[in-house]
Amino acid sequence: MLVEGKWSSDWHPVQSTDKQGGFVRQTSGFRDFISSDGSTEFAAEADRYHLYVALICPWASRALIARKLKGLESLISVTVVEPQLGAQGWRFGNFPGAQQDPLNHAQYLHEIYTRVAPDYTGRATVPVLWDKKTGTIVSNESADIVRMFNSGFGDLADNRIDLYPAALRPEIDALNESLYPRLNNGVYRAGFATTSISYQQAFNDVFSQLDELEALLSDGRTFLLGERLTETDIRLFVTLIRFDVAYHGLFKCNLRRIRDYTLLNRYLKSMLSVSGVRETVSIDHIKQGYYSIKALNPNGIVPAGPDLSEYGL
Repeated sequence: MLVEGKWSSDWHPVQSTDKQGGFVRQTSGFRDFISSDGSTEFAAEADRYHLYVALICPWASRALIARKLKGLESLISVTVVEPQLGAQGWRFGNFPGAQQDPLNHAQYLHEIYTRVAPDYTGRATVPVLWDKKTGTIVSNESADIVRMFNSGFGDLADNRIDLYPAALRPEIDALNESLYPRLNNGVYRAGFATTSISYQQAFNDVFSQLDELEALLSDGRTFLLGERLTETDIRLFVTLIRFDVAYHGLFKCNLRRIRDYTLLNRYLKSMLSVSGVRETVSIDHIKQGYYSIKALNPNGIVPAGPDLSEYGL
């Protein structure tokens, strides 16, 4: 991480733990918003904003999916970092599917952070939403970026889909509040636990949440809240698509695979069939990225499996 603008030691997945040795995720440091009504300093404009992402990262993939679904590809440009996490974290480069930094000509993502805040202390995470006009970071919080893409661009976006409809907001918020700690971050709490007790608590949370989701889908609904895709579906999908590939084995979440859940497996296939979603998935980046984490896989061997042919991947 960065400490007062200086890169501190080699990258490690765990920077902070609680009293029981559980993984604690850093709070996002940039939380501004784009608006179409002039209520913020960041106005909705075509070709003003740029998204830095990693295809391994579920949080970054949330933003990519929202960008696709809202038809913002021609308005918001994207740069993909290399999937492997090296000594200085995310790096720009020539790995297939990744690019060099076309705007700031940085070598590492953390240089983007210190360009904006020379004394920045914290993790240099993706996604990063960059304002090309003022040369600053708008946000590095994926939940905020998804909502900006959903409603912050007004008529510049495709408004045939609303990822956060007013009528469903109480249900969306309630399910998000359960999904994030127990599953989205729960797999990381299990994988990066430093004690047996913190691992077991996270493990139990992950599979109790998956069991509840399986039961939720038992009435035949297509999406989590019915027949309408919402931001909560994006939040779930990005975890499910990585589960059998990385979390089941590498993160020790090995009670069951997603393919062992009849309804969640069907749901995952349905999400992959939504126009634009499959294009945001790179299994190669996901595997190369997670298995590059030396703290979990010191020899760096990337497994040949699993077989994902049933998903067309």
